[in-house]
Parts: sequence; C-alpha cells; structure tokens
Amino acid sequence: QVQLVESGGGLAQPGGSLRLSCAASGFTFSSYAMSWARQAPGKGLEWVSGIYSDGSDTYYADSVKGRFTISRDNAKNTLYLQMNSLKPEDTALYYCARSRGWSIRLVDYWGQGTQVTVSS
Repeated sequence: QVQLVESGGGLAQPGGSLRLSCAASGFTFSSYAMSWARQAPGKGLEWVSGIYSDGSDTYYADSVKGRFTISRDNAKNTLYLQMNSLKPEDTALYYCARSRGWSIRLVDYWGQGTQVTVSS
C-alpha cells in the first residue's frame, strides 16, 4: 500500500532553516508528481510546493517562493523540502502528498504530517 512518512520537523527560530524529508513506498515513486502542503493552527490546508516526477520542474505558492526549495531523489524514493528564512507564519503541520497537479484537490495520498514551529 502507498505510504508517505515525513520527518525533519521541529522548532526553528525566525530566519532559521529546516529540511523536511518524505520517504515514499508502495508505488513507483519516479512515476508521480509530488507535493508539500501545510495546515496552520485554525486554518485550512494550503498547497505549498510541487515537483514533476523527474524533478524537471518545480512550483511554489507565493507565500514561500524564494525561501523554500523542493527536490527529490528518485533513487532513494524520497522527497525533500528545504525551508530557509523561516517566519512565524510558516508554523504548521506539513504534509507530503502524491498529487496529479498543483492543488490539494488533486492529491490522492497524504502522509501523516510533521510539525514545524517557528518561534523565538
């Protein structure tokens, strides 16, 4: 069965960095586009970033553009999200997702999430 397991969340100071990882199994990882999404306390799900199956193209929400970088290693079946210049408003539960496009409506599998807290 499809499994997506996120790791790498934690507490960071404003201006700091974190790197999230997502280990995928149960499907041919290199054949699927992947995304990251997040849910801040009291808010709805927000799509954050996406990457094509071969890593040739990446996409970002305006709120993270220039600060976050999505990447993947198809040999390791792993998706990454490098988050730099973190802001308190980046505090959220971050989800890895298998998606057919760049919207949460196009996600067909979700991970369990990893918490990111940005605070001094």
